[in-house]
Amino acid sequence: MPDVSIISGSRSDQHIVDRILRVLDEHGASYEHRVISAHRNPKELDQYIESSNARVFIAVAGMSAALPGAVAARTERPVIGVPVSGKLLGIDALLSIVQMPPGVPVACVGIDAGENAALLALRMLKS
Repeated sequence: MPDVSIISGSRSDQHIVDRILRVLDEHGASYEHRVISAHRNPKELDQYIESSNARVFIAVAGMSAALPGAVAARTERPVIGVPVSGKLLGIDALLSIVQMPPGVPVACVGIDAGENAALLALRMLKS
């Protein structure tokens, strides 16, 4: 059973995922990584979240960054959103993640801050 599940919206986010994995490896945390788009593959996302035993989710997404909210709407486990820089320097993704509707809690770290997402997940696992 993985401690952390990292879900990225596309393969182009791998450079951020690599930062997360490096920190989790340094601390001996177990994890799994999937590339699943909330827009293109919502049924696959549903199935994955339902079958996952991860204790914390990290969702890495750019642009409209729907992925963290889509994950949080499908689970009661903690979700950390990592906004990815892009055309608008990641401000679009950051605002999307921090403006979740009531009842859809997502913790958010800074733009491209995969290391901080991993560290936050590790702290959540300690409690």
